[in-house]
Amino acid sequence: MIDIHSHILFGVDDGPKELQNTLEMLQKAVDEGITAIIATSHSFHPQYHVPPEAVHKQISIIEQQVSRFNIPLKIYAGQEVRLVGNLFKLIDEKKTLSLANSKYMLIELPSNTIPFYTKEIIIKLKLKGITPIIAHPERNKIVAERPSKLEELVREGAMTQITAGSLAGQFGKKIQKLSLDLVKANLIHTYGSDVHNLTTRPFLFNEGLSFLEKKKQLHAVELFLENNARIIENKDFILYEPEELPLKKSWQIF
Repeated sequence: MIDIHSHILFGVDDGPKELQNTLEMLQKAVDEGITAIIATSHSFHPQYHVPPEAVHKQISIIEQQVSRFNIPLKIYAGQEVRLVGNLFKLIDEKKTLSLANSKYMLIELPSNTIPFYTKEIIIKLKLKGITPIIAHPERNKIVAERPSKLEELVREGAMTQITAGSLAGQFGKKIQKLSLDLVKANLIHTYGSDVHNLTTRPFLFNEGLSFLEKKKQLHAVELFLENNARIIENKDFILYEPEELPLKKSWQIF
C-alpha cells in the first residue's frame, strides 16, 4: 500500500520534531502494511514553507537511516502545495514539487473557504499537464456546507484525496459522515494518512479502510489503493461510473 500524503520530514513544519520521531513513524507505517510513502511537507502555507531543496536534502538523510535500520519502505518527494494566486509562476520557477515526480500535484485549500480563482487554476493546471489533487476536502468549511462546490471542481478536472483519520472518526462524527457521503458520491479518488505524529495525528491508515469496508464500500478501497499506486507509476487514474459503482468493468481511464 502507498500513502500519498504525509508529514514525515523533521523540524520543518508541524510534523515530527526530530529524526528519531521520523524513524518511529516510518516503522509504524511498515507495521500498517505501507510499502511506500510520499513526503508532502507544507509549501506556501501561511505558517510553513518547505522548499524543494529542503525536501530532497531531508529525504536523503532519512533514506540513509532507513537503509541503516533496514526499514522496508520507499520514500518519495512531494509537497502539500497551498493554493495561491501566483501558483503558475512558482511552478515555472520550479519552486513546487509534484507527487513522486509525477503529473499529479497535491493542492491544499484554505480551511474556511474556496478561493474565487480555484476553478480557473484547476483548468490551467490541466492545460499545463498537471493534475491537481485536492487534499482533505472533507475538512473544508465550504465543502461541508455545500458539497456541490467540490463536485464543480471535480467536473473541471480536479482529483481529491480523503484522509484516513476523517473516515476513522478522528475529527468527529460530522466529518466522518461527510467523508463517507463524498465517497458514495464518487467525489473521492485517492487516500492518504496526512500523518503528522504518532499521538495526536497518527496514520490510522487501516482504520480508515476498515470503516469503508464496514460501510460496504469495498470498491472504493480497491479504487483508492489502485489510484495511489498509479501516482507513483505516473499513470492515469481509474474512475468509475456512478451507475455501476461496484463493477470493475464500469471503470474508465481518464
